[in-house]
Amino acid sequence: MGRLEGKVAIISGAARGQGAAEAELFVREGAQVVIGDILDDAGQGLAERLGEAARFIHLDVTDEGSWREALALTLDDFGPPSVLVNNAGVVHFSRIVDTELEDLRRVLDINLVGTFLGMKVVAPAMAGAGGGSIVNISSSSGIVGFPMVGAYVSSKWAVRGLTKTAALELGAANIRVNSVHPGGVDTPMTRDPETTPLEAFEPFVRRLPLHRLGTVDDIAPLVLFLASDESSYCTGAEFVVDGGQTAGDPGLLDF
Repeated sequence: MGRLEGKVAIISGAARGQGAAEAELFVREGAQVVIGDILDDAGQGLAERLGEAARFIHLDVTDEGSWREALALTLDDFGPPSVLVNNAGVVHFSRIVDTELEDLRRVLDINLVGTFLGMKVVAPAMAGAGGGSIVNISSSSGIVGFPMVGAYVSSKWAVRGLTKTAALELGAANIRVNSVHPGGVDTPMTRDPETTPLEAFEPFVRRLPLHRLGTVDDIAPLVLFLASDESSYCTGAEFVVDGGQTAGDPGLLDF
């Protein structure tokens, strides 16, 4: 306990799923957390459950003004941010030839532009307070290609590259920037439990070395490590947590 004692974090897309798990773990480890999301009811409810160490703000990650409002709330209530987790994201399932341009732009706006704006707005305040850690949530689809999600893959590869450039630019200000690459994780973004049973993912799971989908509790501890001083010499790196997906296909020679 106390691995984030004294730290102030902003987490985007934190009302549910992976972001909510990160917010809960951060608070347990001593951080004060600003939960940003467009899901107002879920986000406010989470902040209330977490108590005085948490605040919620409506955050549209595609809007620079919305980011500046989130930063202002953070400064007013908790002080300068020392951690930023760019977690907000969406996925669009479609073959490239069937993907509408507006869908591609929507995915890029949220996944890539949202990450860019978060760093642009928050990094100066972080630098002024002596530095900190930025964690950009990419995907295993930012390491390898994946069919039917071309817009998502494009955005997550871009987040990976943007992370490296930010690490080079911000290192002198004592700001570390790393990317996290989850594989298939059981969250509301990937599966609606009311309409899609877990068994529907069995063909995918069979091809993973660990033979299961990930959970939010598989991802949050890695994000915690990168947010903490335990990772003080890590920057510009990819941290993959994917059940072995990007290691290769374990059934490739099963014939």
